[in-house]
Amino acid sequence: MPELKFPTVEQELNLKKLELAALLEITKAINNNLPEEALYKIYHFTLLAQLNIRRLSLFLIDEKWECKVSFGTPHNFREIKLPPAITELREITSLAKLNIDDCWYDFETVIPIMHNNRILAFVMIGNVHAYYTTLGALSFVQTLSNIILVAMENRRLERHRLTQEAMRKEIEIAREVQNMLFPKSLPNNHDVAIHATYIPHSSIGGDYYDYVPIDKDQFLFCVADVSGKGVPASLLMSNFQAGLRTILRQTTNLHTIVSELNDLIYRNAIAEKFITCFLGLYNRSTRELSYVSAGHNESILLYENNTYRLLTEGTTMLGIFDELPFLTVTKVHVPHNALVLCYTDGLTEVFNQEEDEFGIENTLRVLQNCRYVSSKNIHRQLLHEVNAYNSGTSFNDDITLLSCRFK
Repeated sequence: MPELKFPTVEQELNLKKLELAALLEITKAINNNLPEEALYKIYHFTLLAQLNIRRLSLFLIDEKWECKVSFGTPHNFREIKLPPAITELREITSLAKLNIDDCWYDFETVIPIMHNNRILAFVMIGNVHAYYTTLGALSFVQTLSNIILVAMENRRLERHRLTQEAMRKEIEIAREVQNMLFPKSLPNNHDVAIHATYIPHSSIGGDYYDYVPIDKDQFLFCVADVSGKGVPASLLMSNFQAGLRTILRQTTNLHTIVSELNDLIYRNAIAEKFITCFLGLYNRSTRELSYVSAGHNESILLYENNTYRLLTEGTTMLGIFDELPFLTVTKVHVPHNALVLCYTDGLTEVFNQEEDEFGIENTLRVLQNCRYVSSKNIHRQLLHEVNAYNSGTSFNDDITLLSCRFK
């Protein structure tokens, strides 16, 4: 630093008056809640007019170093990268001591601005009043800069907090909406017992299951999976559920239902989202199950003798094409004591340490071994096996299981 100079008592008094005026100006600007650009301008004016600092550049860290204020120098420091020799400093330092490019010698002193042991900014000053070659006066510039920059930092943190709070409320609402989509109760009577398990990977999942009674003979059950997670997936799934139930009031024709759902998703999907689903329509009188698998995992029809059939026919995922390129509605007879298991890919797309997938084979093995236990316990065993296969680490996707026991 330049040789320290000590002002007379009268000069010291004048200096304190100037500093007080500068402090009042900055404090007033902060209290008026002015935008950041206005605060930077007042900071510029205050240092120039009140403290007679003729050259200055202020660099602020916000992901990267940016020059926010620069005046009194022919160089455009908004386009010049702050050198490591400066960013490593933690105390007021003379720039003459540093090995840096000549442009930085427009200034005489660099003042680091700290808050909670974290560097916020660097202030470079030059061509200053003689009083501002003293360490005490330079410390005041540091304090003044610290006041305005910490105020801006606190304001940014408050904006971030409010944004996070708004997001938290959105997620809470979306979670409540999602919970409302699931049926309040599932049947367990002389015809059928339906049981469902849903384990979201995050606070808002992209899976959905449903059971919709239609008349005394028919009911529909469904498992679906939206690409992606979070609020957009939840909103799209709520559209799907509302659309499904609305269409069911008009028709029970699965071909029409799936075509209408595809049109709904295609028109309402956000950011290339789509839905895979399995829709099953069961008739108690005929014991006939009509189904469509729309790009979904193979549902399993397990017979009493432990043989099985994979329910794979249907169409592609919904929401990709404005009109489905193909669509098949398949009908199968469901004998007594048969079981249908529907699930989402979070169950089967789990990998062990050798990168082998849990897959349909292990799912079938568990089902066949647990053929005569309750649906609830089958679900528990499947989740236990998947968890063990995954070495107990957290799941990477939602898991939804829906099983129908046909008595």
